[in-house]
Amino acid sequence: MKKRTLALLMITAMAAAALTGCGNTDQTAGNTVSASEAGQDAEEKADGAVYKVGIVQFVDDASLNQIEAAIEKELDARAAELGVTFDYGDYTYNGQADSTVLNQIASELNASEVDVIVPIATPAAMIMQNATEENQIPVVFSAVSDPVGAGLVADMNAPGSNITGTSDALNTEAVIDLIFAADPDIKKIGLLYNKSEDASKAPIEAARAYCEAKGVEVIEKTGTTNDEISLAADALIAGGAEAVFTPTDNSVMTAELAIYEKFIEAGVPHYGGADSFALNGAFLGYGVNYEELGTATADMVVDVLVNGADPATTAVVTLDNGIATVNTETAGAIGLEYGMFADMCTELKEIVTAKEFE
Repeated sequence: MKKRTLALLMITAMAAAALTGCGNTDQTAGNTVSASEAGQDAEEKADGAVYKVGIVQFVDDASLNQIEAAIEKELDARAAELGVTFDYGDYTYNGQADSTVLNQIASELNASEVDVIVPIATPAAMIMQNATEENQIPVVFSAVSDPVGAGLVADMNAPGSNITGTSDALNTEAVIDLIFAADPDIKKIGLLYNKSEDASKAPIEAARAYCEAKGVEVIEKTGTTNDEISLAADALIAGGAEAVFTPTDNSVMTAELAIYEKFIEAGVPHYGGADSFALNGAFLGYGVNYEELGTATADMVVDVLVNGADPATTAVVTLDNGIATVNTETAGAIGLEYGMFADMCTELKEIVTAKEFE
């Protein structure tokens, strides 16, 4: 599916578009349904109904691409099952990590009167939430690491507004424990992230506190662009970092293919908060299965659109976040053993360097 980008967005005067509500108005505030009612409602709607689904990916990276593909695959499968159509083909966008573009996308989706918006990653979710405050178009986000901390929901079990979704919350201490297991004598750990990304704030604070409590020195470097992150990686190496941790940070993720060889040459293992880091050359990625996350997101979209589930009372879904993925090529290049991780994770997977998941 070809994604629409900035060039297409700028051909119309979107600021003049009327900000109207959903095309289908089956969702009402405070509406809750029992399982039996939901099943009956789904049967009644299996009559060729068409739902317009806006999908907004924050940026191109392997994890987010995997999520989008899984969302579309599951929507197609559920559409065939229910006898409805989830029309996302004309409403799928990539914001290219640009807030101006993301705001334009939000205006376009509002003008198109989509029935739901599915933002992928925290920055996209925050902009889509702000854009739907008046019209209350349902928002079902995917891959938001800290929905409460980002101000998207009031509570994980009761979001309280027109928004809910799936979270890829990271167990930061579990990742740091892997670093300690691989190198029990480690003295200095580097933290590499984009300080502007809300998804990175809580895990970086947690990593800093945990390392300091263990008597390990922390060195931090940040960046917002690929060039800045590359320079930050150089600075971590020059500063004596013996291992580097990055949370679920999309900016560093998009730069991983450009920096992983720096860490290999320096013999510094890079631990990231998603399996896509390992795919793109880092020593290890830790967290959820993003294909499963995308599937779960699509199921929530179906529940909102077809069954009338109310986002305000629909709990945010979290998945098992204890999967460790090791890049065997990188592990071999830096001579680092990782077999001990098997007893510290729910699953230990192996991968080799590539740009995208197959």
